[in-house]
Amino acid sequence: MKSVITSTLLLSFFVFSDVSFSAPPNLVIFLADDAGWGDYSHSGNQQVSTPNIDSIATGGVSLDRFYVCPVCSPTRAEFLTGRYHPRGGVRGVSTGQERLNIDEKTIADAFKAAGYATGAFGKWHNGSQWPYHPMARGFDEYFGHTAGHWGEYFDAPLEDNGRMVRTKGYIVDVCTDRAISFIDRNRDKPFLCYVPFSTPHSPWTAPEKDWKRFQNKLLTQHATDAKAEDEDHTRCALAMVENQDMNVGRVLSRLKEHGVDDNTIVVYFSDNGPNSHRWTGGMKGKKGSTDEGGVRSVCYIRWPAGLRAGHTVTQIGGAIDLMPTLTALAGVKRVGDKPLDGRDLSPLLKQQTAEWSGHRHFSVWGGKVSVRAQTHRLDYQGNLFDMVADPGQATPVNDQQPELAAELSNAVKVWRREMFGTEAVTESKGKKKTSRNAVDPRPLTVGYREFPITMLPARDGEPRGGAKRSSGAPNCSYFVNWTSKDDSLVWLLDVHTAGRYDVAIDYTCRVPDAGSRIELTFQGVSITGKVVPGWDPPLNTNQDTLPRPPAESQMKEFRTLKLGEVSLPSGVGPLTLRALNIPGKSVMDVRRVTLTLLP
Repeated sequence: MKSVITSTLLLSFFVFSDVSFSAPPNLVIFLADDAGWGDYSHSGNQQVSTPNIDSIATGGVSLDRFYVCPVCSPTRAEFLTGRYHPRGGVRGVSTGQERLNIDEKTIADAFKAAGYATGAFGKWHNGSQWPYHPMARGFDEYFGHTAGHWGEYFDAPLEDNGRMVRTKGYIVDVCTDRAISFIDRNRDKPFLCYVPFSTPHSPWTAPEKDWKRFQNKLLTQHATDAKAEDEDHTRCALAMVENQDMNVGRVLSRLKEHGVDDNTIVVYFSDNGPNSHRWTGGMKGKKGSTDEGGVRSVCYIRWPAGLRAGHTVTQIGGAIDLMPTLTALAGVKRVGDKPLDGRDLSPLLKQQTAEWSGHRHFSVWGGKVSVRAQTHRLDYQGNLFDMVADPGQATPVNDQQPELAAELSNAVKVWRREMFGTEAVTESKGKKKTSRNAVDPRPLTVGYREFPITMLPARDGEPRGGAKRSSGAPNCSYFVNWTSKDDSLVWLLDVHTAGRYDVAIDYTCRVPDAGSRIELTFQGVSITGKVVPGWDPPLNTNQDTLPRPPAESQMKEFRTLKLGEVSLPSGVGPLTLRALNIPGKSVMDVRRVTLTLLP
């Protein structure tokens, strides 16, 4: 019955659409993590081989001037919604700041409403708890890690539709396996398959066979700031990109095996500039920068049934344009009534006439706003650069083109007011900056019947007293240094449903320190337990290709402590974990608390 309803929905929709093909196209969307524009052979990098990714460009359309955000989660939000990320509440990359507001509608919502099967396999990075979770944002199934930075790339613990599972193999290979399985199961109906890879984001960890090709490789193309380049980081990033290329090839081959490659729209792009100083064709900046090198990405779109191969779009575009573009190409009606910031690129992809001269693309991070016009960029300091003559942004041309400089400066002011409600968003010298790792004031949502398991990882909580995180990068951290009864771990919750909850804690504890009595409290309700047995596994230091910097946590195998059942009232308040007595030197290290709403 379900297939009949789905077919009817699709048939009725395509009768009224303006597309000329008879069957709805599938979508496969690949998103790299921290790969720069220069990390591909199609961009001119002679040190790397990416034939499968390149084939998407040569068999389809390449967007030559395509812009994303300086960091991960903002780009993902703009791709998903077609709206600038500040509108949707995404202000950071961790501690809850990465969450996309629940009143925003996504590209997956649109395709699911049109009868498509939808799945996401990899790094999500726009919210973990329901209804921020990808399965609440239009995806039928999800496999991967909802956080940004993930600390384990081999045999990683990953989420499988709400439950953590220990996988076997390299993280990109494993997630690609699941994406291929999704395609296999849905080959006879339209599908949207989103594959947001975890690489080449650090940790610097590549499969051995890929690393061996680069370990002693002589680099001949270098970063714009050559003195800042760590050549081993470059080698490892390119090794990870080649592994990614192999996995892209696996998916493309499976599409061909099923005979659906001709009517599948395949998209490949990255979420920001390179995460280390490496070759970018002379552009200025890298990840985190609002300069050209920090926000320019490749973008390739292939659809043999609908787009001519070998075309290059020279007009500027960006990730924010993909949602309106892909829905237009597929003839799918977008869901939601919020105005879009992105534009439909399909006329450019189809080589049709389109007025594009006034198009602007804005980039912001840390209060620093840059704007890109077709031929010029105004940087966050108000310097105007001719990007055709000066891609490295070496010589401002404000004096030669004062009218354009004034026009773009005013555009930035208007954009600031619209996004933030004020022009005073820049970081003022001498004033205390708000930490990008400060815990977001929005409470964590708990207790939805449709998704009863809620994971509360350390990155979303706040250590108090002497307790702290295991590293400066919160996304894959855990709480350590819990040594006093004055210390506590706190998560601000919004419990949606009052009821009985099962409580579990993923922990490690030195064997001599086992036995602490702990208490978990919320709104006057509490549950107590004992930290036993001791569990002190070694750190997983042997899986990294290159040494991990101190800012990134070394991971380990956590054990689950079942605390029991507790009745929680609905409402907003802090969930506090503290120790009642500590017989040893410390209580335990904590990776996450999991609350499961019982029937």
